[in-house]
Amino acid sequence: QVQLVESGGGLVQAGGSLRLSCAASGRTFVGYDMGWFRQAPGKEREFVAAISWSGGRTRYAKSVSGRFTISRDNAKNTVYLQMNSLKPEDTAVYSCAAATPSRGVVTTLGREYDYWGQGTQVTVSS
Repeated sequence: QVQLVESGGGLVQAGGSLRLSCAASGRTFVGYDMGWFRQAPGKEREFVAAISWSGGRTRYAKSVSGRFTISRDNAKNTVYLQMNSLKPEDTAVYSCAAATPSRGVVTTLGREYDYWGQGTQVTVSS
């Protein structure tokens, strides 16, 4: 089992920045690829960003590429999502998730993630 707890959400004006953190406990954090997903009211959950267990590979949704950066500190069992140039359409509950690495490909599919946090609310005002 891996327990994941997100923090860092809040209210920010458009154009502002936030950094989300996801702290992991339980099984070895370094053994998992990590992802961030978000879900806005009335919409389906969508992929945001993911990072391999080593931190060497990252993937981003087109909607956030160039604005968001995912990183991890395996010594601190924590994954981060730096969000810059935020837009009102970024408003959502952001959740982190852990996936068992497979075939060297960092997955963007929510169904392939094994563990999930409860989420943290991000609200961007216009």
